[in-house]
Amino acid sequence: MRKRQVVIRRSTGEAPPSRSSSTADNNSSSVSSYTVRSVRYGECQKNHAASVGGYAVDGCREFMASNGEEGTTAALTCAACGCHRNFHRREVDTEVVCDCSSPTS
Repeated sequence: MRKRQVVIRRSTGEAPPSRSSSTADNNSSSVSSYTVRSVRYGECQKNHAASVGGYAVDGCREFMASNGEEGTTAALTCAACGCHRNFHRREVDTEVVCDCSSPTS
């Protein structure tokens, strides 16, 4: 399975939506940070017996994309169980990388 990564760049002058603007004003240096998110899809959670009132999963342990290019509907289908990617448990690993180079004045 191929991992997807999302990189978000934020300079220190910008405050996250959950923080107050007074904390952003105190950090006026030119330090920037990166948030790297790795998304992985785990076991399939589709209930194949829902129509008869039961509960049965197929045992697919990890999402494997079909032979489709990234961004197409074929890439959203699991090659092992044939289910859509949304039926697989989503695992997000978040890592914050700080570019802590000291500014020269």
